[in-house]
Amino acid sequence: MAIYFLDSSALVKRYINETGSAWVSELFTPTPGHDFFVAAITGVEIVAAITRRARSGSISAADAAFVCNQLKSDLQTDYQVIEITEEIINSAMTLAEKQGLRGYDAVQLAAGYAINELCITNGLSPIFFVSADKELNLAANKEGLLIENPNHYP
Repeated sequence: MAIYFLDSSALVKRYINETGSAWVSELFTPTPGHDFFVAAITGVEIVAAITRRARSGSISAADAAFVCNQLKSDLQTDYQVIEITEEIINSAMTLAEKQGLRGYDAVQLAAGYAINELCITNGLSPIFFVSADKELNLAANKEGLLIENPNHYP
């Protein structure tokens, strides 16, 4: 069993077929019994990405609606959603300044870092920070997190 924190760029691959989708989908097979954490903002980011794709015509409006509904359902059952607390916001501001990250990327990293610290404090294994964003992965690595990039898998 492993503990994963997935940012939007990684989790969207569970809902939209792109490079790394097979790898992300495999994480969710029931056999391994992994735990999955996401920041509360992840749902918003994924719905926005899917809606943009529907508007551009790369997926149908019906498919976009289905996928958005599936994501909303999965947020209730498949993921432990990390609320964006004042502590996470303060950490994100520090990370944005220190690492030069975009706003929501800093929030994603701060949430992942908070979960990692909680796991380590409670004697659990460190998390895997899963992101398809190279810049965010570099920053996460600098902060000592274990990284997985689904784009490295077909």
